[in-house]
Amino acid sequence: MPSPNEGGAPGKPGSAPKPSPVIFAVANQKGGVGKTTTSVNLAASFAAAECRTLLVDCDPQGNASSGVGVRRGSFELSLYDVLIGRAALKEAIVATEVPLLGVVPATQDLVAAELELVDADDRAVRLRNALRPQLAGYDYVVLDCPPSLGLLTLNALTAAHRVLVPLQCEYYALEGLTHLMATIDRVRSAFNPELTVEGVVLTMFDGRNSLTHQVADEVKAHFRVFESIIPRNVKLSEAPSHGKPALLYDAQSKGAQGYLSLAREILDGPPAAADVKKRQRADAAQAEPPAEPSPQQNPGERARDARPRS
Repeated sequence: MPSPNEGGAPGKPGSAPKPSPVIFAVANQKGGVGKTTTSVNLAASFAAAECRTLLVDCDPQGNASSGVGVRRGSFELSLYDVLIGRAALKEAIVATEVPLLGVVPATQDLVAAELELVDADDRAVRLRNALRPQLAGYDYVVLDCPPSLGLLTLNALTAAHRVLVPLQCEYYALEGLTHLMATIDRVRSAFNPELTVEGVVLTMFDGRNSLTHQVADEVKAHFRVFESIIPRNVKLSEAPSHGKPALLYDAQSKGAQGYLSLAREILDGPPAAADVKKRQRADAAQAEPPAEPSPQQNPGERARDARPRS
């Protein structure tokens, strides 16, 4: 078990209970869009903001686990043991190099879990039942989903409060986004009415490509898209081979700074609707030339219209 300053669940006798943690599912059934990179670096950025965070690796490939330095063979229990009821969630938490960040690792055994649970009546809620009662003391939980809409992703969506969608700006990504939103609607109706889409994160962004901007504009027309954009960045690609989030590998890299910015945006919450409308009006006023006075106006009316208003 990790110590309290290394990602384990804290607890001070007599202290007031903390609010329930927010659980994010990082999901997109299309592979190669930056789900695991987003899960690892967002969780590390939450921890860097002094929020006690748990990363749960729901992908049998186990890349989120190795991305925070937890290699295969270095732990005894994994998410598979939790899902089949062999171990409690807290028993499977492993400490990481990042203070305040723990991880529940994954192995190839998770493939077997999908088969073993297929006939179970509670197969869609196994993760939620194992996860939510065990989160005392945590602020945020990040679930890294596999690149599919199978049972493991269903469990993550059923356990989560919010969905974060990494999206690479290419044509096929738009089609995948439509299927994912339909799945989220079905999960919301059948299992998890509180599930909401937090927003879309544009990843591997290349501003020199005109298609990138076209896809980004199309997505912004239909979904909330975070202002923080994750660029194509060599350091983000190199960090997993060293078993470190980009924040530890090179904190000054554009990739690390992009995820720190994303974490701040999430922590600050979505802008109030009034602020959005105010900014839209200001943008429209700057884009349009001032209207000429109507010829029917008399000089006194034009003078009043010209006076500065508080």
